[in-house]
Amino acid sequence: MRTKYKAFVLWLFISSCLIISLGLAQSNVRTEIEIPDIPGYVTLKCDFHMHTVFSDGDVWPTVRVDEAWREGLDAIAITDHLEVLRHKEDIPATNFNRSYELARSRAEQLNIILIQGAEITKSMPPGHINAIFITDANSLNSDTWRDAVKAAIEQKAFVFWNHPGWRQPNDLPIWYDEHSEMLNNGWMHGMEVVNGLDYYPLAHQWCLEKKITMLGNSDIHGPMGMYVNTAKDGHRPVTLVFAKERSASGIYEALKNRRTAVYSGNMLIGEEVYVRPIVDQSVTIKTTETTISGKGRTRLAIHNSSPIDFELTAVGELAEIGFPAKITLYGNRTVMLELQGKSDGFIGSKELQLLYKIQNVLIAPEQGLTKVFSVKMNFVKVK
Repeated sequence: MRTKYKAFVLWLFISSCLIISLGLAQSNVRTEIEIPDIPGYVTLKCDFHMHTVFSDGDVWPTVRVDEAWREGLDAIAITDHLEVLRHKEDIPATNFNRSYELARSRAEQLNIILIQGAEITKSMPPGHINAIFITDANSLNSDTWRDAVKAAIEQKAFVFWNHPGWRQPNDLPIWYDEHSEMLNNGWMHGMEVVNGLDYYPLAHQWCLEKKITMLGNSDIHGPMGMYVNTAKDGHRPVTLVFAKERSASGIYEALKNRRTAVYSGNMLIGEEVYVRPIVDQSVTIKTTETTISGKGRTRLAIHNSSPIDFELTAVGELAEIGFPAKITLYGNRTVMLELQGKSDGFIGSKELQLLYKIQNVLIAPEQGLTKVFSVKMNFVKVK
C-alpha cells in the first residue's frame, strides 16, 4: 500500500508539472467574468458540480479552488461521488468529507466561497443527484437513493438532478415516477439544464413548468485547462446566482428561491425576469438620435459590455427605414448598425423602435429574448 501511495503522489507531481507546462503557471492571474449585477442583487458566478481524486477526478481538491479563482468564479461545490472511488487503492474511502476539508483553507485564502457537497450516484431512475450545503457527507453513504436523499434533506441540503439526459436514449431526459416522488416530497430543488458541453432543452422546460431551479455546471473530472482554453475566451459553464449578498447563505437563499441563470458557451439561459436586466445593462445604444436624408444611410453605434456575443434576428419591418435582418453584438465591442431610408417623402422627427430577438438568450427552449432599440430619427429633405 505504501509503494502504491508513493507512486500515486509521484503521479500527482508529474501531472502538476504538465499542467504548468500547458500554460497554467500564471496562477496569480484572474480573469473576471464580466456579467453585471442586476437591480437588487449581486451576480455570483458558481460551479456546483466537480470532482477530485477523492472519487473519480484527476486533481487534488486545492486545485479546484485555484482553477475557480483563475477563472473568475465566486463559489464552488466539490461534489465527489459517494459510490465511485477510482483511486480507492491509494486513497481509502474512510472519510467522504475529506476533499472539502482539504480545500477549505485554500478557499478562504483566495476568497472563494466553498460549499460542501456530495454526489449520490445511483442507477437510473432516479440517476445521479447532487446534494450541496450539507454538513456531513458520510451520513449520505447509503445503499438506497431514498435513504441518501433523506439524510441530505435532514441537513437542509439543496438537492438537484445531474445531467438528466446522460445515458438515456438519444441523450433525452426521461421523467420517471421516482422523480415525481422526489418533487412531491420536496426533495428535488433544482436540475442541471447544462452539464459540461450538454444543454438539455427538456430539463429547461421542466424547470419552468415545475418551478425548480436551473443550474449549469462543469462536472469537471480532469484538469480544467485540458478542457477550457481561457486564453482564448473559453469558459466553463456556470450558474449565475442572483444573491442578496456575496456569502454562502446568500447563495443558499437565492437557490431556494430560483434566482439563477446559466451562462454556457455563448448562451445565456434563464427566466426573463433575470436575463433581461443582464442584457439591458450590457447593451447600450451610443447613438440615440440620428439624421437621414431621403433614401440615404446612417448608422447607430451599439456597445456590448458583456463577454457574450449576442446574436440578433430582426422581428418585422418599419415603413420609414430598413435595418439589418441579422446582427451580432460582439462581446466587449461596439458595433455599427446601418439604417437606410425608404422614401424621400418623410420629413420631420420620429421615435422609432427596432425590434430584435436575441437567439442565444433563451427564456424557454427555442425562445429568444426580445430586445427593442429606440432611436430618434430626424428625416430631412433631400438636397
